Amino acid sequence: MGASNPLIIVAAIGGIAVAIQAQFMGLMDKQIGTLESMFITYGSGGLLVGLAMLINRGGNLAAWPMVPWYALSAGVLGLVIVGAIGYGTARLGLVTAMTVIVAAQFITGAILDHFGILGADLRPIDLTRLSGMGLMLLGTWLVVR
Repeated sequence: MGASNPLIIVAAIGGIAVAIQAQFMGLMDKQIGTLESMFITYGSGGLLVGLAMLINRGGNLAAWPMVPWYALSAGVLGLVIVGAIGYGTARLGLVTAMTVIVAAQFITGAILDHFGILGADLRPIDLTRLSGMGLMLLGTWLVVR
């Protein structure tokens, strides 16, 4: 587990960023609307990534044709994610929205891993993971009710 500690820290930082972003997007959604908050989120993020790529002289963008066609829909899915976060947080509250989103991510991830769908490495659902999903669903129900 020692070698994976930095990866766990990076994942935790990402989780913290998602919660903070959700709160910010919920605030924007209430003030200016869902599409407008998505535009600001994606526009500012796209600008920063574009600048980083310019500094990095384009990076490895020329290799994009080698990416599976379905992976190129990540940007569209990102719009769904960002829109759902902003819309849901503004109407359900941060904890409820994040609980439902995380539970859905966990269960979807487990299914993708179990069957190796969309290029995922095979990681079978065992009793431990199944128990975790059950606890997550119970926790989601407790938060939402």
